[in-house]
Amino acid sequence: VVILKVFYIQVFDYDKLNSLASDLWSRNLPIEADRGKIYDRNGVVLADNITTTSLVLIPNQIKNKKEVTEKLAKILNVSYDTMKEHVYKNTSIERVHPFGRRLAYSVAEKIEKLNYEGVYLVRESKRSYPYGSMLSHTLGFVGIDNQGLSGIELQYDKYLTGEYGAIKYFSDAKGNNLKLSQIYQSPQNGVNVTLTINEKIQESVERE
Repeated sequence: VVILKVFYIQVFDYDKLNSLASDLWSRNLPIEADRGKIYDRNGVVLADNITTTSLVLIPNQIKNKKEVTEKLAKILNVSYDTMKEHVYKNTSIERVHPFGRRLAYSVAEKIEKLNYEGVYLVRESKRSYPYGSMLSHTLGFVGIDNQGLSGIELQYDKYLTGEYGAIKYFSDAKGNNLKLSQIYQSPQNGVNVTLTINEKIQESVERE
């Protein structure tokens, strides 16, 4: 009976149990995909992306939480108590939101130099409109998570939005890193959209 049970687990229940076990020790650091660009009829970019970084914490990996909280609070210009809510949070991965999102290069560099365990900077992209408010009612705009909220950005959101990638790492139940190779899953960028609008004509019309 024992042999039959072991055989059943190894052969028939393997995929299910392996998946459950993997969920226990594997964690993903999300990598945001670039949103699809929007062009005019001649290939002029009307909506582009700027690469930025955001702060992600793995609380169980942070050794000296008080020190980390103080340093990050100072760099991000927030109160100790505000930062403490994120550093001490009982979760596997904590995305610091909103003040840890879309960080300036100088801020991200200061955090990187701290070199603390459990403190990560992940790549994100920020929407950019090279021509400012020109054609703004048509192009629309996006939210902080790069989701389309109005105009073309909303109408074609499912095409413009890409698929997240991830850096998969492995840790035990206490959050300590296991000595296993990290797995990089590249993000899939969104689809570009080309409009029938001519940027030069649009610029002249809006000026007049």
